[in-house]
Amino acid sequence: MKTSITLILVFFAAVSIFAQTGNTLPTIDLKNTDGTTISSDSIQNNGKPIIISFWATWCKPCVKELNTFAELYEEWQEETGVKLYAISVDDQRSFNNVAPFVNGRDWPFEVFCDPNGDFKRAMNVNQVPHTFIIDKDRNIVWQHTSFTEGGEIELIELIKKLNSGKSISE
Repeated sequence: MKTSITLILVFFAAVSIFAQTGNTLPTIDLKNTDGTTISSDSIQNNGKPIIISFWATWCKPCVKELNTFAELYEEWQEETGVKLYAISVDDQRSFNNVAPFVNGRDWPFEVFCDPNGDFKRAMNVNQVPHTFIIDKDRNIVWQHTSFTEGGEIELIELIKKLNSGKSISE
């Protein structure tokens, strides 16, 4: 019985992840770290790929992933033109902690906040870290949950593949 329930849960999780791939980036209101409302339509990169990483201040794997990305980001931009947006899923109670947290790390990419969870729900994010690759047409072409050492190598290889005109859809 436990095996059947587990298989059903894994099936639905896989369906929800694969169903999201191929969709376009939704238009949702977000906040800058200073509290100014912006639209997710401002997530753009002039025809180049975009990485969106959902994270939280309380999530150690998220912070480790973003610190790894930060170390490589300048090189990635020079090599591929990719732009990264980190979307904090910290709620209203911890929203005020995001700006000092980010400033203390001096991350070189843009950080937006989703304190009401609207963007998170629209992107079907159930756990963090959750990373997406968005193509030049704002289509979601790849996504991954969790952080694994070396995962950043796979990520940049997928960006290079996408830049060369090849498909990377799951």
